[in-house]
Amino acid sequence: MSNEFDVLVLPGDGIGPEVTAQAVRVLEWFADRRKLPAKLTEGELGAATYKRLGTIISDKTQRHLGTADLILFGAMGDPIYDSLSPAERRKGSLLSIRKSLGLFANVRPIKALAQLASASTLRPEVIEGVDMIVLRELTGGVYFGQPRGITTLPDGRRRGVDTQVYESDEIERIARFAFELARTRRNRVCSVEKSNVMESGKLWRAVVTDLHKAEFADVELSHMYADNAAMQLVRNPRQFDVMVTDNLFGDVLSDCAAMITGSLGMLPSASLGAPRADGRRPALYEPIHGSAPDIAGQGIANPLGAILSVAMALRHSMALPKEAELLEQAVGEALAQGARTADLVQPGRQPIDTKGMGDAVLAALEKAA
Repeated sequence: MSNEFDVLVLPGDGIGPEVTAQAVRVLEWFADRRKLPAKLTEGELGAATYKRLGTIISDKTQRHLGTADLILFGAMGDPIYDSLSPAERRKGSLLSIRKSLGLFANVRPIKALAQLASASTLRPEVIEGVDMIVLRELTGGVYFGQPRGITTLPDGRRRGVDTQVYESDEIERIARFAFELARTRRNRVCSVEKSNVMESGKLWRAVVTDLHKAEFADVELSHMYADNAAMQLVRNPRQFDVMVTDNLFGDVLSDCAAMITGSLGMLPSASLGAPRADGRRPALYEPIHGSAPDIAGQGIANPLGAILSVAMALRHSMALPKEAELLEQAVGEALAQGARTADLVQPGRQPIDTKGMGDAVLAALEKAA
């Protein structure tokens, strides 16, 4: 097995190329200054690829997806997709990539930084000390369930159908990941569902409870309905360590939790699969924000979610926790020195642009190194 990490870079749409460019600069710094053995290759995916090739993803990039050690992803979403057939749209979609690579575990860390206390919409005393993870099941649930679609009824009305479906092994797999992750942190898991009104929620709670009893009794387990979890995230977020939930609730709750950090632009994520024969997990790292077409091309997007996704790659795919900590500390130092993009800046202050934030992080890395 080669010691070199094969990194596939997929900038994607909207602000994706802008923030990914800064993440690549940081990864290249580690390759140059810290001798990180990484080979970066930019792939073809997104609206620009469709306009050029007539397909969302090139065949070469499609093949590379299955062999890359990790994928550094920007964002996906463009009005051009609305004109495509469902089959063409799904071919290169992020959902399809997650499913084809078996990226079932989406790790979304939520950490309140003292430097950004004033940027959050929540009071400083509410968010102080928050350090939690939203663990989202990523390849099942309502985003993949069948049947789905929009049909026209005999009387002319239209009906939209999405199916929420989970099988016990899918639930057990993500629950096991949550318990094992909690053992490396503060040893607490909160499982979130809607077992009071949903059959899939009842199964979710039963499977999580049984696995906990059989193998993870040393980990503290609690259960919470999804609506209450949303309220608790803004009421008392410090109570959470690892929150594990399904695909839909994880999508919603992690975006809600983003405001603890001050901006959706601050949140990185890791989407991980089961280990391969060589011991490496298929992995995709991305900021959780979307393509933000309203600000694309203006150079004002916050790249820290993308940059912190590199820190997650260093930790989870490259087994370099000290390097990950170095990068996280550099982000904190850049913020401590006053670097703020438009989404974080206080009224009356002048924000810096996307590249300027990348410059600030790189300067902090140089200083620490």
